[in-house]
Amino acid sequence: MPLLKYEHIAESLRRRVADGEFGPGDLLPSSRDLCEQWAVSRATAIKAMEVLRADGLVVPHQGRGFVVTQAPLARPAGGRGTGTSRLQGAAPYRRLGTPEMLVPPSHVADALGLAPGLRALHRARLILAEDGGPHSHVAAWFPPEIADACPRLHQNGPIAEGTTHYVRRTTGRLPVSGTDTTSVRLATTAEAELLQVKRPCAVAVVLHTAHDAAGGVLVCEEGVTPEGLWERTDNYAMGQGGVTGPVHRSSLSMHA
Repeated sequence: MPLLKYEHIAESLRRRVADGEFGPGDLLPSSRDLCEQWAVSRATAIKAMEVLRADGLVVPHQGRGFVVTQAPLARPAGGRGTGTSRLQGAAPYRRLGTPEMLVPPSHVADALGLAPGLRALHRARLILAEDGGPHSHVAAWFPPEIADACPRLHQNGPIAEGTTHYVRRTTGRLPVSGTDTTSVRLATTAEAELLQVKRPCAVAVVLHTAHDAAGGVLVCEEGVTPEGLWERTDNYAMGQGGVTGPVHRSSLSMHA
């Protein structure tokens, strides 16, 4: 499906941020400048900025316009349904270690469709709670073909536009469906140390897998959150009540 005009503008600005033309704290072109450059209405230019705002890439400043965000945000694993944005459930985070090609655990390899012993690109982050302490540990695994096509995934720093947009822009592949599997187990020694909890401690584990239109896997993320910090709320229709189709909404909450 071809991009709409405001999507073209947002994509152009996203690329310019990704290429370093605009860094954290920099002011993006004004809506007037965008109107002149793209020959569009002010409403279209503002809509493009709102797309970037929903992605957490820019923030509005009264009297100045939109500036590139200073603090990168990330979400816990899962909850990527249609209509969600990067700001929903997002929080500051710390990048952990250096991205590298590793053999994933067997359950992650199965989700990626990898044969035993094959490596995938591993990127890890620690989502922070409101008090600055650890909230969730998220390990993202990218299949070899995505890792080979997207060199910036191998870099240490955060990707301002987000990995989903970067992969889509680089490969032309975008997620159209996702699978979230949630389980509960006890934290490992390494997880307890990283999340600053005492063992034994129960953790919620969300395994999220994103697929493109052809069914290919784009990424598999595993998020681990300690008991007391993980909560899921489901809202759905029951009975007849004049509802003609299923309505099912889920949300995850973060607690300090």
